[in-house]
Amino acid sequence: MPTKRRRKHDNDKQELRSRLRESATFPRSVIAEIQRAARTGIYDIRGFGAKRHVPTFDDLLFLGASMSRYPLEGYRERCDTNVTLGTRYAKKPIELKIPVTVAGMSFGALSAPAKEALGRGATIAGTSTTTGDGGMTPEEREHSKILVYQLLPSRYGMNPDDLRRADAIEVVVGQGAKPGGGGMLLGQKISPRVAAMRDLPAGIDQRSACRHPDWTGPDDLKIKIEELREITNWEKPIYIKIGAARTYYDTALAVKAGADVVVLDGMQGGTAATQDVFIEHVGIPTLPALRQAVEALQDLDMHRKVQLIVSGGIRTGADVAKALAMGADAVSIGVAALIALGDNGPEFEDDYNRLDSSAGYYDDWHEGRDPAGISTQDDELAARFDPVLGGRRLANYLRVLTLEAQTLARANGKSHVHNLEPEDLVALTIEAAAMAKVPLAGTDWIPGHGKF
Repeated sequence: MPTKRRRKHDNDKQELRSRLRESATFPRSVIAEIQRAARTGIYDIRGFGAKRHVPTFDDLLFLGASMSRYPLEGYRERCDTNVTLGTRYAKKPIELKIPVTVAGMSFGALSAPAKEALGRGATIAGTSTTTGDGGMTPEEREHSKILVYQLLPSRYGMNPDDLRRADAIEVVVGQGAKPGGGGMLLGQKISPRVAAMRDLPAGIDQRSACRHPDWTGPDDLKIKIEELREITNWEKPIYIKIGAARTYYDTALAVKAGADVVVLDGMQGGTAATQDVFIEHVGIPTLPALRQAVEALQDLDMHRKVQLIVSGGIRTGADVAKALAMGADAVSIGVAALIALGDNGPEFEDDYNRLDSSAGYYDDWHEGRDPAGISTQDDELAARFDPVLGGRRLANYLRVLTLEAQTLARANGKSHVHNLEPEDLVALTIEAAAMAKVPLAGTDWIPGHGKF
């Protein structure tokens, strides 16, 4: 096409676009999903977490110290970060150097080198990592100084010997990305090794159950926890993980069932694979869920006696510090840990494009063909990932999170990150003020609780 005609054609297209209006109800992303559903007749499955905007820790600010409170000098005055988990019943509570743990992500969803890297990074930083569904790999146990074993409804790979080899046990009742629903493991990720560990046929899609097969409520769960304590000689802390939904009552029932630690996962938490409709439309954000869980523990006089770990969208040291100020004892990271492991950079862009994705979007985690070698069971792709380097990158990230949290704690005059409190916080929006029950910035007003 000659240059003048091409220029006129481009101008005409630009003018057309300027006259068109995007529909708020049917934007192009919704139109594309309707067309995809019409073509395939099946719901969309993806990894990652919720992409919709919800109130987050970004909607809170610290007040800092000046005259009414004095800040601590960062280079001369200590600000400790250690935390002990499982002090209620366990003979051997977990001692961590930092209040940031690595969440459960399974071998199957992730490659063996990626699981090894998570253990390496957590160990360098002085914290714990978690097995996820599908059992414990030798690489993971070898390189994880502190390893939490997840007991999920599927019971894939579960055996009493691994329970005893773990340092704590996490009974997963729900997950933030899909409370009330199970996950998916696509057949292309069920390699012979994964199949052997999970006692599954290789290459066949598998769906994880949404509830445990041998109990139906908190009274039954109490019996199950006692069984786990007997198997492990009452040494291991027992965590109960809940998805953020009816959080106040679920936290209270977890305490009633005998939990040493409650793990709360907000809707921003990620998943290896599940229906998009679950990820975006089930559960509540981490911010209000955390406040409800703390209230439940306080009402039972169990706050700090039963420890609370919060996860779901934790990205920065500011998120860590704000979660602790609201009453959490520690936080847990999953998506952020995987992002820290590898660049997922432009050198793999062509490979991502073949997956109908792009570097940095992470929707393709469930496909099992991750070009960076992190979420795959393909030996050739997994070989691209260096677990030693990945472990160092994760340790660096955990170090930064901790330093940022310490910086904010010192700025509020605190000698330990656990001394941060709701009084140190204000909210930028009415929604965040109501959800977190802290004042709107510049006022004494908490929506629903008092006057301006």
